Amino acid sequence: MDVTDVRDFIYYPVSAQKMVRGEGIYLYDEDGKEYLDCASATFNLSLGYSHPAVIAAMKEQLDLFTHLTSSMQSDPINGLVRRLVEVSPDNLTRVHPKVSGGSTANEGAIKMAQHATGRSEVISLFRSHLGQTMMMTSMSGNAFRKEPFPSLFPRTLQVPDPYCFRCFYGQKAGSCGMMCVDRIEDFLEYASTGQVAAIVVEPISGNGGNIVPPDGYFQKLRAFCDEHDIVLIFDEIQTGIGRTGEMFAAQHFGVEPDAITTAKGLGGSGAQVAAILTNERLAGLPANHHSFTYGANLLAAAAANVTLDIVRQPDFLANVRATGNYILGRLADMRTRYPAIADVRGVGLMIGFEIVEPDGEPAVKLTNHLAGAAMRHGLILRTSRYGFGNVLKIRPPLILTLDQAELLCDRLENLFRAELSS
Repeated sequence: MDVTDVRDFIYYPVSAQKMVRGEGIYLYDEDGKEYLDCASATFNLSLGYSHPAVIAAMKEQLDLFTHLTSSMQSDPINGLVRRLVEVSPDNLTRVHPKVSGGSTANEGAIKMAQHATGRSEVISLFRSHLGQTMMMTSMSGNAFRKEPFPSLFPRTLQVPDPYCFRCFYGQKAGSCGMMCVDRIEDFLEYASTGQVAAIVVEPISGNGGNIVPPDGYFQKLRAFCDEHDIVLIFDEIQTGIGRTGEMFAAQHFGVEPDAITTAKGLGGSGAQVAAILTNERLAGLPANHHSFTYGANLLAAAAANVTLDIVRQPDFLANVRATGNYILGRLADMRTRYPAIADVRGVGLMIGFEIVEPDGEPAVKLTNHLAGAAMRHGLILRTSRYGFGNVLKIRPPLILTLDQAELLCDRLENLFRAELSS
């Protein structure tokens, strides 16, 4: 068989461009063109491409051994468990590293909640992503992700998210009484089975549009869960490991969930690693109920340990906050000059902005056009909801400097000037 154009044989669509090298926040194609990656690859390169400390740690581990059954101790896994407990909220004292990605971490946390409570149903939010396995697809807050699959996990319930810019209840932030929490009571009473084990939330929605909850939302949700004996799970696959300027978004919002799932940025420069952090209540699930061959991988753990040592430093996290605030400020200024930019929101380097039509409705086609045109201006941008949304996301590697943040914003300005000026 003649395999001349590999794109004809790859199951999913890929671009005509071929990338050959990455360094820090930049990616380079085969023609030598440089791109500033505002998506951190798949939002997972917290330390950028080919971070020397991460690469060195993995090379060192390669010379020792690369894999070990999880029933035995090793320095990389022991180190990972210790570091995760040290940097997580104080109530999270147990670590399950035998998961291979964000989807399986979320599934494991749900199994733990079901096992601990004896109940089965799970609540998630509109527009939530949560992962790509069948269970996580079932819990997605997007109908288009469920439509092709007839056999979905049945015990799920989606409720409105705290999307103040387009409030489901038609309210205004600050005067709504936080209906997006209070009305969950009605969903429990009239739409659930009465057997809710857990609520799973992304503290800031990753794929769903970078929705930042209003002040007090999580305190009220925490109290709601306590009142109903519901386990509160934070999916921090994207927000965790410094993305918000704190190690975890839970710490930024000042709340203690019962479990946090982490992956993506934990690998620093792309190592595949994930973990579930829980309180003592959720610690009883037998190991045979959730265990994956390539979870707790030693190479990935070596990368994660170095990543945590770097990201946890106060100066590092302060830089994430500073560069994020700079970008948010520049975007707010651009919003005054480009009417298509309707809302700018974010925390740290977890930033998004809405693109709208003249009547204020979501401009999905224009959003996708801008993401494609960005490549011509040396930027890699991703859109929300797999191209069905109207939010452009700014989530570069956390090593971004203020000078690089200025360059990023200058390139965005060039993009808007070329594509949005009338």
